Amino acid sequence: VQLVESGGGLVQAGGSLTLSCAASGFIFDDYAIGWFRQAPGKEREAVSCISSSDGSFYYADSVNGRFTISSDNAKKTVYLQMNSLKREDTAVYYCAAESVVGRPVPCDREEAFASWGLGTQVTVSS
Repeated sequence: VQLVESGGGLVQAGGSLTLSCAASGFIFDDYAIGWFRQAPGKEREAVSCISSSDGSFYYADSVNGRFTISSDNAKKTVYLQMNSLKREDTAVYYCAAESVVGRPVPCDREEAFASWGLGTQVTVSS
């Protein structure tokens, strides 16, 4: 399983960024793909998740209404469209994958995900 994040960068508050998570090495439709983030000095937290098998979504309360997760199964890529960015969104964003075959994956728990990318930095300036 390989996951590669891209799309991070520096953006002003109120701006937008779209992150991409390119996946390979597994059957994409059998996995849930989650986005997590870790800000300096803080624990990693769940941001959003999508499961292609049943089309379910998860959003953390802090990003609900501002972020949108989507997937392109043909490209094996999951996107995180981030709008109305705030300084508190500054973090390293990671994507993670876990099989949903035979069992649900709790999208808000990082320990449920076995495979991780290296992350991409998002910095929101005021």
